[in-house]
Amino acid sequence: MRLETLAIHAGGESDSETGAATPPIHLATTFRHGPAGERIAGYEYQREGNPTNDRLRTAIAALEGGATALTFASGMAAATTLLESLPSGARIVLPDDCYSGVRMLAAEFLPERGIQVRRVDMADLDAVRGACADGVDLLWAETPSNPLMKVSDIAALAALAREHGALLVCDNTFASPVLQQPLALGADIVMHSTTKYFGGHSDVLGGALAFKREDEFFARVTHRLHITGAVLAPFNAWLTLRGCRSLPARMALHCSNARRIATLLEAQPQVERVNYPGLASHPGHVVATQQMRDFGGMLSVQLRGGREAALAMAGKLRLFTNATSLGGCESLVEHRGSVEGPLTTTPQNLLRLSVGLEHVDDLIADLAQALQ
Repeated sequence: MRLETLAIHAGGESDSETGAATPPIHLATTFRHGPAGERIAGYEYQREGNPTNDRLRTAIAALEGGATALTFASGMAAATTLLESLPSGARIVLPDDCYSGVRMLAAEFLPERGIQVRRVDMADLDAVRGACADGVDLLWAETPSNPLMKVSDIAALAALAREHGALLVCDNTFASPVLQQPLALGADIVMHSTTKYFGGHSDVLGGALAFKREDEFFARVTHRLHITGAVLAPFNAWLTLRGCRSLPARMALHCSNARRIATLLEAQPQVERVNYPGLASHPGHVVATQQMRDFGGMLSVQLRGGREAALAMAGKLRLFTNATSLGGCESLVEHRGSVEGPLTTTPQNLLRLSVGLEHVDDLIADLAQALQ
């Protein structure tokens, strides 16, 4: 079954009780069981399992080509639950450019659990190999990365992880499974902030992990989720499942619009650099061409004139809303250096663009007037 068909039908079977053609929402926090706790219909308590969440997990596992999936209250809940399931003393390698929440988790909280963290440029295989020389338990890739849009070679990282008996986890939020399937390239686990492209309408928070195998580590993560309680609410699961149905169609337009905008911006004299893997000038373009079906709706632009020029452009945009997050129907712009705060590693002349589903000519006109 092709991905566009899976997106609509995986987890979307008609309701067996009513015949409803679209998935119902089960909001119950508790379920009837027998006198000795026998589960009559497979459920006991919402934190342990919910029919609507199970439908979404089925859909995400199918779209990523995984054996199973878990859903969480947010992308950070997914990342935290996974990384804190590692034993004390575990060694992980993180990208030098990645979501700021993951960077803060690694700097502030993982060391309290005895987890050792190294950060390197994951697009530089020699640097990654060097970071693994003393042993490694988990490699974390984010490709394309946030916000510099660096591209990591997933297959090469998977081979390196296998050499060391380590897991490869790939944050696939920017690409979505429509454009890239890390498990097929050798990754062990895929992480998503489903708040973004899965939800697709800037109105639902969530996260997910898709696993290649239902193994002992999957059981560890599942148990931690159950006990610590970072579960996805049924209504959020239902909204995200609804978003799955239109995901392939939305991604096609996100990609088409972003490609046009990246090409336009690259030609502007006010622009120092455009970070978009679909451009031939991007250092990771060849790798992106090999492992992605298209190049996504995210890009970042670095302006000549530094922070002041970036803020001036952001302030003049009319259709691009100054707001955090990404992946919704509306186009967003963000000065990541300001949002990330004093410990940011993002260049101060950089604006991150989440290209939405508006008519591309209107978006281009907005960017042109803001650059004047």
